Amino acid sequence: MADAVREELLALAAIFCGPHEWEVLSRSETDGTIFRIHTKAEGLLDADIPLELVFHLPVSYPLCLPGISVNSEHLTRAQCVTVQEKLLEQAENLLSEPMVHELVLWIQKNLRHILNQPETGNGSEKCTFSVSTTVDDGLWITLLHLDHMRARTKYVKTVEKWASDLSLTGRLMFLGKIILILLQGERNNIKEYLTLQKTSKVDVDSSGKKCKEKMISVLFETKVETEHKRFLAFEVKEYSALDELQKEFETAGLKKIFSEFVLGLVK
Repeated sequence: MADAVREELLALAAIFCGPHEWEVLSRSETDGTIFRIHTKAEGLLDADIPLELVFHLPVSYPLCLPGISVNSEHLTRAQCVTVQEKLLEQAENLLSEPMVHELVLWIQKNLRHILNQPETGNGSEKCTFSVSTTVDDGLWITLLHLDHMRARTKYVKTVEKWASDLSLTGRLMFLGKIILILLQGERNNIKEYLTLQKTSKVDVDSSGKKCKEKMISVLFETKVETEHKRFLAFEVKEYSALDELQKEFETAGLKKIFSEFVLGLVK
């Protein structure tokens, strides 16, 4: 771990020293550090909104973007995703120097403005998918959650084709009603996949008409080093028990991601 990152973590622990404000979730010489910060920011009604921010600092941070996840019981999933995207955009302006505290201060100041904008829309999506390729170079991993699949056979074939066309590896995972997509590859290709997922009529609605995917959420994303590549192919897997799914994540070295972002889906 670089001295600057070590100093940043010590500073963050001192700043967020209140009960449950700061928690280190994982430390690894190969995968970096994952930690959680609980803070508050002013919302639309002048009331403070509790925010849970999970940061993943890869070993090459701060030369690359941190992974960021946003959760709050007071925000919709779409709002959480928008806040996450805005934080990543802001992080691009802070590359090469420790940035976590700056990002927390920024969201505390700007959350109200972000929530005052439409949750989704062409403007937001276009901005999200136009990040500098210099920043995005390298291998990324993204975990997606789908609410449902009505036309499952067609949907699965479409996902497999997109992954193949975009040279993405990973898993499409089913456990009961839980549907997860774990993608690994170049970040621009993952972004193109997300664009296809959101703009293509890949499923059907309750009346059987073709429809676009509106119930997809990004649970987690981060940059990983190329030598840490975990998946050699894209596979579709179905699990009969939670421990089978957990083992899949643990085998891939993603135990903490499972604990933080998957377990909550089955509670």
